[in-house]
Amino acid sequence: MSRSSPSGFEKNLHPTGSIFLKNLVNPATPAFSRAFSFLFFPFFFSLLKMSVRSAASIILMACYMKSFRLITHRPETTYTKPHFYILNKGLNSGKPLNAPCPNCFVCLTENEGDREFMYWLCFGLWHSKSFQFFLRGSVIPFISIHELRKHLTESEAKAKTKAQAFEKAINALRLLEIHEEKIKVSLKMVDAARRSIFCQLLRDTGAG
Repeated sequence: MSRSSPSGFEKNLHPTGSIFLKNLVNPATPAFSRAFSFLFFPFFFSLLKMSVRSAASIILMACYMKSFRLITHRPETTYTKPHFYILNKGLNSGKPLNAPCPNCFVCLTENEGDREFMYWLCFGLWHSKSFQFFLRGSVIPFISIHELRKHLTESEAKAKTKAQAFEKAINALRLLEIHEEKIKVSLKMVDAARRSIFCQLLRDTGAG
């Protein structure tokens, strides 16, 4: 075969003498460009949407972040920021308190809203006996400030992922607490009535 009659392979060589085939050197055809755009741009915009959604989620989660500080309560210390107390010894360790006691931590927050959030979060964890897993000691059980802080932080993060459900649970706990206080008052009145009836009976018996 003469040199003037190029072979099939030589036909596909680039005129400039490049070792690459014409199809690899020439720019893509319009049809290929359209196909590439059709496949690439939806993928690009989906990534962009996911990125924006992630950033929005981070901002939203930061809005729900409740800042708190947990320290050991000292009787001589006064606190200016919103706060509540947490029992740290005995089987009721983890119970939130509005008034201090000899063995308790104090939870300090930046505002009243954060204080309410953390108080009822702690209240729910205590009622569900979530703190008992962290109790130490054989004679007098107690919970360490490190484990309490860690558990509150992790529970806070879980509560933030279900903010609406958590808010409903908090409202239910508040209502139950109100009803419980009413029941306690009623029981005290019933007990007082019993004593009054018995005392009256003794007086009547003595007078007779």
